Amino acid sequence: MQYRRAKTAGATYFFTVVTFNRQPLFKTDTTIQLLRQAFYTVKQRHPFDIDAIVLLPDHLHCIWTLPEDDADFSMRWRLIKTYFSRHCPENHKCYRSLARLKKQEQAIWQRRFWEHQIRDERDFERHVDYIHYNPVSHQLVDAPCNWPYSSFHRYVEQGVYPNNWGADREISFQDTVGWE
Repeated sequence: MQYRRAKTAGATYFFTVVTFNRQPLFKTDTTIQLLRQAFYTVKQRHPFDIDAIVLLPDHLHCIWTLPEDDADFSMRWRLIKTYFSRHCPENHKCYRSLARLKKQEQAIWQRRFWEHQIRDERDFERHVDYIHYNPVSHQLVDAPCNWPYSSFHRYVEQGVYPNNWGADREISFQDTVGWE
């Protein structure tokens, strides 16, 4: 079956990208820094804006805005995943599945990712909230401000959120927001 993705040049997209078998790869400074380097390297040659992001041990969510004349987010994800996989420390190269061993692939990432084209400002805001609240949803912290691998802190600096946002009450989201 051919998987189809909606692609609109210059659009804004929400993504969920998951590690293979939900391996907790992003628990060390080394792998977190490597993923940052992968993003930086790809953005140098194929620009895009990261509007919001959160990195959890086994997955990440982000919102990107692509250049006006470009809709190729799949190529960017392929390059980011490839960069990370090729530079991944030896102790993480053990993540292999029998199916992928035949093809000599490193089983670091799930093959696909989830994307959703942001429809309007309200859709954008709901997905940004979802991203920033995600570490609390996964019971990693009790408030978004306590999770270091998130654009939440930038949003606080910009005055979008108070620092204690999401700390005093549970935030729920419609089924149409986010996906894992």
